[in-house]
Amino acid sequence: MESLRMIENWPVPTAAAAVVRADGTLAGSHGPTGHRFALASVTKPLTAYAALVAVEEGAVELDEPAGPVGSTVRHLLAHTSGLAFDEHRPMAEPGTRRLYSNAGFEALGDHIAKATDIPFAEYLRQAVLEPLGMTSTDLTGSPAKDGVSTVEDLARFAAELQRPRLLAPQTVAEATSVAFPGLAGVLPGYGNQRPNDWGLGFEIRDRKSQHWTGTSSSPRTYGHFGQAGTFLWVDPEAGAACVALADRAFGPWAIEVWPLLTDAVLAELGRA
Repeated sequence: MESLRMIENWPVPTAAAAVVRADGTLAGSHGPTGHRFALASVTKPLTAYAALVAVEEGAVELDEPAGPVGSTVRHLLAHTSGLAFDEHRPMAEPGTRRLYSNAGFEALGDHIAKATDIPFAEYLRQAVLEPLGMTSTDLTGSPAKDGVSTVEDLARFAAELQRPRLLAPQTVAEATSVAFPGLAGVLPGYGNQRPNDWGLGFEIRDRKSQHWTGTSSSPRTYGHFGQAGTFLWVDPEAGAACVALADRAFGPWAIEVWPLLTDAVLAELGRA
């Protein structure tokens, strides 16, 4: 895809990107797609997917207690447990605010590890990475932010999101629909959003402004971005997903160029 060449002009040392159609085929890629990048919070969708596998396997339930008092697995996945951003300290009653929380995803990983008697990084490998052939992906620490992967591997994950094999389609549909609707909160890097809609481990585009996806992205678009300069989105209306990884920390450069790339990709897909 010609639009992906835009990453050549990004002010980053290294970048790679790919677009995956809804049928799982590769629409295009550019850059060193086998290069391993730190994912930062793009780790969270992988963690969430493993958690949903654990739910379907019966190891945990979405509405069982997990995290702080009154919180459940569902609350942790949806950033509504009330835990602080990077501290295992309650800041609000569960279900009342959308508090984006690395600590919540760490509590989720601990909960699944105890329920399965398998270290979470190993559970993630067995439940998601290995079945999808994501051989260049590892979790090296926190389930919230310490994933390492390649565009090639995340393209496989993007294909799975659009045509799931590891989960029932209705499970993925629930995870990518708004959980606890109407809650306000801060979208990191983009300020207060009312509402700040999330699914179970996936951010939902809806009508947010400003946003890291494109001006032409549909409200149903879901995905995640990371402070390492990384993103993955799926736009069901466009029938495609896009992965872009870079090795420069998120900042004004990303706020400027990410939506431009997304809009160019969507325009090219629309012409195809």
